Amino acid sequence: MKKTILALLLLAASAGASAQNGTLVDGVAAVVGRNIIKYSDIDRSVAQMRLKQSVGNEAETRCAILENLVLAQLMIHKGEVDSVEVSDDDVKQYVDYYLKNDLRQYGSKEALREATGFAYDELKEQYERMIRNNLLSRRVEYQLTEGVKVTPAEVTEFFHSLPADSLPMMPERYELSEIVIEPAITEAERDRVRAELASLRERVVKGEKFSMLATLYSQDPGSAKQGGELGFFSRGEMVGEFEAAAFALKPGEVSPIVETKFGFHIIQLIERRGNMLNARHILLVPKVSSDDLLRARVKLDSLAAEIRNGSISFEEAARLHSTAANAKQGGTVTNPNDGSGRLDKTLIDELYYNVGIAGMDEGRISNAVPAKTDENRDAYRIVRLNKKHPAHKANLTDDYDNIMNAALAAAKQRHLQKWAKRQLSNTYIHLADPYKDCVFKNIQ
Repeated sequence: MKKTILALLLLAASAGASAQNGTLVDGVAAVVGRNIIKYSDIDRSVAQMRLKQSVGNEAETRCAILENLVLAQLMIHKGEVDSVEVSDDDVKQYVDYYLKNDLRQYGSKEALREATGFAYDELKEQYERMIRNNLLSRRVEYQLTEGVKVTPAEVTEFFHSLPADSLPMMPERYELSEIVIEPAITEAERDRVRAELASLRERVVKGEKFSMLATLYSQDPGSAKQGGELGFFSRGEMVGEFEAAAFALKPGEVSPIVETKFGFHIIQLIERRGNMLNARHILLVPKVSSDDLLRARVKLDSLAAEIRNGSISFEEAARLHSTAANAKQGGTVTNPNDGSGRLDKTLIDELYYNVGIAGMDEGRISNAVPAKTDENRDAYRIVRLNKKHPAHKANLTDDYDNIMNAALAAAKQRHLQKWAKRQLSNTYIHLADPYKDCVFKNIQ
């Protein structure tokens, strides 16, 4: 099951089914201003927790969940009172994204209904309500905490307030630089791919099933097994050339050959629903010649030798010869997850599995190894290990940024708690009998 909002809706569906069978009667657990929290809201959160961990004392767990829901509703209530705007376009963007992923996963509206218990339109309404409330509470939270800052002294104080045995172990991390050479695609190869795709398009026009040909020939691993079907998407989700061609089609129509940074495509429109399309495509990717790849490898090995003997610096070689986006930065590798310059072993194993980073000494430069670009093109690269940060218990010297972020998050949480306590005295709050004995730890 996907770890998206859908997981909550699935739990809601099962709760609803129980209610129909008479084993569960939903009701209002709390009223916050003009908004309500249902028993099922708490039930869903408890069930969601059970999927990940043991719940422990269920009564205390339910009270803690209710406290978090009350805080969220306080922010929603403030947002409504202050007329904080959440545009329909923002909500629609997220709703479309989740519905598209759901349809892509389950394959059809009927399968989606079977899995969730909701018709497509009902699921859409659920998403709209939940996403609107989520965006509203997030914007109110941002407004309430955007002025919260922490000083270096407060970061230090926060760190020393943590019990020594609770300090996390930081994994081994690495700082890298790289030089990448992606050989250019020859015009002869581009012509070959266009001709092959034109032949496939002609076969579709003459009556062969697009989906069958996509399964057999498309080089898009994500959609080929689904007969090339991409699922519903809206404007802004696809690269421009692909999107322009797809939105110009009528249902059943096949596009001319379209070139994008990923390769060459033909597209068939399946269905148009408002501002969303469902389409299938066949992707063929031009290949770099083996001779050109060999020349790239030889050139990089030669560059590595020049860098090692001091004829040129790694940074200058990257600026002059690398075809990667980080060439202007001297080849410095950035962590795609957090924007930092440090990569943990999981990322190294994923992105640099054939380099042997863990066994390299600082300053060492690898030999040329095969690589794939962001567009899945064949290339070669050399990699330098700039610095290795061994696994260690968190400390202020090596992990200041991480500790500062944790201290800032704690400061914002305290600020929200103080705000919530003030709001409780000015906002109508009613708890149902099963929850009247709850002792809120943070906002009461």
